[in-house]
Amino acid sequence: MKRGNIVRSVGIVVGVMAIGLAILFPVNVQAQGTIVDDWASVKAPPAVELKAVTVNVKETAFLILDIEERACNAKRRPRCVASVPRIEQFLKRARAKGMPVVYSLTSKGTRASIWPEVAPQGEEPIVKSSVDKFFKTDLGKILQDKGIKTVIIVGTTAEGAVLHTATGAALRGLQVIVPVDGMSAGTLYAEQYTAWHLVNAPGSRRRTTLTRFDMIQF
Repeated sequence: MKRGNIVRSVGIVVGVMAIGLAILFPVNVQAQGTIVDDWASVKAPPAVELKAVTVNVKETAFLILDIEERACNAKRRPRCVASVPRIEQFLKRARAKGMPVVYSLTSKGTRASIWPEVAPQGEEPIVKSSVDKFFKTDLGKILQDKGIKTVIIVGTTAEGAVLHTATGAALRGLQVIVPVDGMSAGTLYAEQYTAWHLVNAPGSRRRTTLTRFDMIQF
């Protein structure tokens, strides 16, 4: 068989195979668009599962992130304001049992700007950073020196400090507990995708538990 005939024959076979594959595995052309193109067609996944947890107070720290007046106020994040009494009640329980408490501030925050209801007492440490509170702070050393293996994280914003600090903790081998009634954002969607991300993303899913304050026992 001549070379030209061989090439044509191979081409015909490949073409037939391509048609067959297209029939067996039809391609949804619409699905090939970007996420922006398909934005309106996205359906939210089922709600995440909240789980009851029991922690060892000697190996657990309560992290209160950015609950300060400039980040947590009725104008910018009313859901944060609503979370403060819940954080306050859990804080009282945690302190009564001797659980270590650590605070964070935004880049422009001060100790005085933390909401009085949940303000630090005594030598309770405070770190200051952007969204990842481990970044360029002593948070990792503070937790290590106290023998901490689990962190309970609350604060604002969910998609900022909570998401990135929780992920940072998980990547450092810590168990992470996030009570969803203690995290807040400016929008419901931000809280929703943060909750989904924490228990689905590779960096955090194996070490993160979502819960509520009243489901945490110690």
